[in-house]
Amino acid sequence: MPQVVPGLARVLVQAGKLSPEQSSALLKKAAANNTPFIDELLAARALTPYEVALFCASTFGHPLMDLAAVDIGGLPLDTIDPKLSITLRALALRKRGNRLLVAVADPTNLQALDQIKFQTQMLVEPVVVEADKLTRVISQLAKSTEAKLNEMAGQDLSLELDDAITEEPAAQSADSEIDDAPVVRFLQKVMLDAINMGASDLHFEPYEKFYRIRFRVDGVLQEISQPPLVIKEKLAARIKVISKLDISEKRVPQDGRMKLVLGPNKAIDFRVSTLPTLFGEKIVMRILDPSQAKLGIDALGYEPDQKELLLNAVRRPYGMVLVTGPTGSGKTVSLYTCLNILNEPGVNISTAEDPAEIQLAGINQVNVNEKAGLTFAAALKSFLRQDPDIIMVGEIRDLETADISIKAAQTGHMVFSTLHTNDAPSTLTRMLNMGIAPFNIASSVILITAQRLARRLCSVCKQPYEADTSVLLQAGFKESELDGTWQPYRPVGCDHCNNSGYKGRVGIYQIMPITEEMQRIILANGNSMDIARQAQAEGVRDLRQSGLLKVRQGLTSIEEVLGVTNE
Repeated sequence: MPQVVPGLARVLVQAGKLSPEQSSALLKKAAANNTPFIDELLAARALTPYEVALFCASTFGHPLMDLAAVDIGGLPLDTIDPKLSITLRALALRKRGNRLLVAVADPTNLQALDQIKFQTQMLVEPVVVEADKLTRVISQLAKSTEAKLNEMAGQDLSLELDDAITEEPAAQSADSEIDDAPVVRFLQKVMLDAINMGASDLHFEPYEKFYRIRFRVDGVLQEISQPPLVIKEKLAARIKVISKLDISEKRVPQDGRMKLVLGPNKAIDFRVSTLPTLFGEKIVMRILDPSQAKLGIDALGYEPDQKELLLNAVRRPYGMVLVTGPTGSGKTVSLYTCLNILNEPGVNISTAEDPAEIQLAGINQVNVNEKAGLTFAAALKSFLRQDPDIIMVGEIRDLETADISIKAAQTGHMVFSTLHTNDAPSTLTRMLNMGIAPFNIASSVILITAQRLARRLCSVCKQPYEADTSVLLQAGFKESELDGTWQPYRPVGCDHCNNSGYKGRVGIYQIMPITEEMQRIILANGNSMDIARQAQAEGVRDLRQSGLLKVRQGLTSIEEVLGVTNE
């Protein structure tokens, strides 16, 4: 990964104030000494403090101020935490309503400004000052407060954390002081930002010297912010409280759930998982939007022939439909879309999941609890005594679960489940390896669908281009398909898609009905390659072919299809 050049060094080189060689040498020295770049710049006397301040003010459009003319006694010293002011080399100058004027020598240090904004909950407006004068003023203030800070810093922090632990449980009764706390407001903003960006997961990750928050958007993790390291304990405590987790237990992983109500008819569930790491608890929150399962099958990206095959299978009175793919490939949404189609007053539907991610009215959902003895197999046995029509098993993990599922499919029930395999044909091999007899597979499984999620090209900025014929052929296109009637598109990036070139995702599917010929291959102990050849002969598109079809339709890029389909 290339080194990230600080903004000030980069701009000085661009303006001709420093040579690239000087900039590189100063950056290396700053990294070796663990000091800010501006300190090494001034120590080398490449520029004077006034020259740097004047350049920053004119280049970045911030006011320039002489600290020598400022009355230190009149500064709002209680606005920014003194230790933070020393660490970030920033000084609060004046309050104007909800705006705070802050003196800095390097206005490109956006992380420092963000930390001040978070700590003060005010709009921060930088004012450029000379670095030597700023250091002198901060040192003077530090001398008068250092003794007090050294005495109180550890106590204040531990008391704040203790308060968060002891008082946070009362937050559920809408304690106004806690609800107004910066950490609470910050968490709410992060969750709303994740929903607005269309994220699927939120990652809160503590490290030794920094704390970061990342969102998974369209399958790719993006760093969103690095809040102050000191909030990691408070943030973890807050999340655990509203997820009904044990806030005193930090040594073992925990799983919970929370709900964010956005309106009278709109609520988003979050599945929460905590994990003890070297420097604190990492927390991952999965966004569970029930409306995703109600979008309808047309929104998932099935081709018309694939949709017809799937609907014909799920509307059969009995049998087994399997959905395969890696974690995060959309299997749950596909299954619940099918269940939602079948969810009628005259149908009894029961599901066993670990845990239930999407809540749908009219469906009896059971959370598997291994510790309490409620396994997938135990839940299935109970379902069969509850007069079911349709059963959904979150995942077939062992022979006992598979055996009960197959017997249910053979005795007049429709069974849906998932497996972790690379494609549809290899699912049969996986079931054989679990110990399931070939005749049981052939007599129960009626359809297998494998799926992936590819990022959808941004409709605003995607751009057609002339791709090299050899590249298209190597990707899997046939020569007959390169007839000039279509062009591939590539990602560009714009404000609409956060400059990624992609917005949303589209499903890529392999829909494989189990035909009589495939049943004969299974009974003859055929392997996945035999099944794959037969599927191709019957016109079943594999994942790569389905992805290339999406490329022809202009929905995604060749690079994206090659990335999500392995051959």
